Amino acid sequence: MNGASTSSSIRAALSYCVQQVRSYDYHHYLCLLELPYNMRKAAFALRAFNVETARAMDVTSDPRIGLMRLLWWQEAIDKIYAHKVIEHPTAQALSSVVFDHKISKSWLKRSVETRINDARREVDEIPEKIEELERYAEDTVSTLLYMTLQAGGIKSTAADHAASHIGKASGILLLLKSLPYHASRNRQISYIPAELASKHGLLVDQGGGKQIQMDSREGLTEAIFDMASVANVHLQKARELARTVPAEAVPVLLPAVPAQVLLDSLRRVQFDVFDPRLAKGILGISPIWFQLKLKWHALRRKY
Repeated sequence: MNGASTSSSIRAALSYCVQQVRSYDYHHYLCLLELPYNMRKAAFALRAFNVETARAMDVTSDPRIGLMRLLWWQEAIDKIYAHKVIEHPTAQALSSVVFDHKISKSWLKRSVETRINDARREVDEIPEKIEELERYAEDTVSTLLYMTLQAGGIKSTAADHAASHIGKASGILLLLKSLPYHASRNRQISYIPAELASKHGLLVDQGGGKQIQMDSREGLTEAIFDMASVANVHLQKARELARTVPAEAVPVLLPAVPAQVLLDSLRRVQFDVFDPRLAKGILGISPIWFQLKLKWHALRRKY
């Protein structure tokens, strides 16, 4: 393949990545548009990789096929770093950016391996403590921010710490938002830690195992409030670091904005994740209002 056709193929792959993020992760698509032009290529490739792995279990009714998709991506990462050609647009785009920007293989591997471990969980297997969900969010969401900072050549301990907190907050809040989907798909909720479920009277014995009952709306909203409070603490900690975060890192950390929007939307519906208002617009607010919030933070260099 000559240089011109290779360049054309990479452009097509990157265009595919942009469309994937726009279609399936729209609020983060808007965040990425606020990045400097030289960082967008890597950021969209990384986010598209996240879209592929995050949706792997959702695009099929057979969990075995979803797991196979994740295992394919695990193998694809090894092939990318071995300079092997992969006929998949997201993998092609990812291959083009990991070497240009020296993206750490360990973060990509950690992200997909965490999703593989989650996919291998039994449907009725419940995390014991909120710390397990924090680790899940760190390994799947914070890693994206670390890699985007790396792609921009930004080396800052403060930025890394802020990214860790923002990723944990975003991951927990998006898990909360997804609870109705998982409940309808599996007829039960499996992302509320057993410790919190027990505290609010939601944990029941079912066939020799533990299950979270969904008919206690009050107990459910109280448990969700507790989880959202943990996410809120992470957002506060991230903002406490703002004075020490370099200005060039702030656009990378803008995902704190949609996290805050979702947290505010949860407050408005009294932490009832089944309230249909959460599904309206972007994370429960009008698209125009969301974009204005995001643009205000971007222009003021605040996350």
